[in-house]
Amino acid sequence: MDARVYEEKTMKCVICKHGEVMPGAATVTLERGGLTMVVKHVPARICENCGEEYVDEEIASGLFKTAEEMARSGAQVDVREYKAA
Repeated sequence: MDARVYEEKTMKCVICKHGEVMPGAATVTLERGGLTMVVKHVPARICENCGEEYVDEEIASGLFKTAEEMARSGAQVDVREYKAA
C-alpha cells in the first residue's frame, strides 16, 4: 500500500487529538454578508471521535468559486448537492 494513502487513512484529528479521520461526506455552509450557500454530500474526511470535518483544498476552492458565482447572480440563499467538477 502507498505510504501516503496509509497516512491519510490513519490521520489523527488535529482538534481532539484522539480520533482517526476517515472518508465520509459533509454538509458545508458558506456565509458572507447576506448570502448563504449550503452544499450537501461534500467529500470530506471526518473524525470518528469528535466529528470534525476536513475538506480537501481542491474541493474547498471549487466551493468558494461557486459561492462567488452565486454572489454575482444576486442570489441570497442557495442549497445544492455537491457535484465534482
